[in-house]
Amino acid sequence: MIENQGRLCSKGMINIFNALNFFDLSKSMAGDFLSGYEKVWDALPDIKEFVTSLGKSLDKNIYDEIKENVWVAKSAKVAPTAFIDAPCIVGEDSEIRHSAFIRGSVLIGKSCVVGNSTEMKNSIIFDNVQIPHYNYVGDSILGYRSHLGAGAVTSNVKSDKTLVTIKCKDEKIETNLKKFGAIVGDFTEVGCGSVLCPGSVIGKDSIIYPLSRVRGFIEEKSIFKDENNIVKKQEKSAR
Repeated sequence: MIENQGRLCSKGMINIFNALNFFDLSKSMAGDFLSGYEKVWDALPDIKEFVTSLGKSLDKNIYDEIKENVWVAKSAKVAPTAFIDAPCIVGEDSEIRHSAFIRGSVLIGKSCVVGNSTEMKNSIIFDNVQIPHYNYVGDSILGYRSHLGAGAVTSNVKSDKTLVTIKCKDEKIETNLKKFGAIVGDFTEVGCGSVLCPGSVIGKDSIIYPLSRVRGFIEEKSIFKDENNIVKKQEKSAR
């Protein structure tokens, strides 16, 4: 187990949950929006309003408004069987595949893949993110070049319907949110069939093993094998 996670989660260090610690904010049209929140998950209730406002300001030479408050880049590919509800923005060179179900309040960045039978709602997806096969992403933010393996999902509501807390060793951090899926940092790989439980916060450049059940805060550059076996990634020596 990573021994210093409890220290990192102490209340005096709450600023570690600022968006800057998880994302390269230049890799999303939501960068300025997210930078305005002390804790990145505080942005989740405001995504709908943000996407609607941003969409109205987009360059009409680059984006088509295919229906009210749904903007799709002219260079994007959307399968005829995909469903996109408002408000939503699909970025340049992104691909929305067969039977994708986008329920609204979603910003999809540039060069992303939203795959077959993937469902999304109230989420921000940075550039170059891949959600390619049978995924669910709700009330979540996925960072630059992050990837969800086939069947990996973000669970966004607790079974008892109480407010979501973030578990960090022996501490619980209140979010005051009933719906909160996951924060997934840049370059993080989530293995096939994994479940990110409500309030999962995963640092950048991490690896989640397939078939994992993840809860709480995972420090950046971690390898999550199971909840009792989280190790630091080894730095590659220069050649």
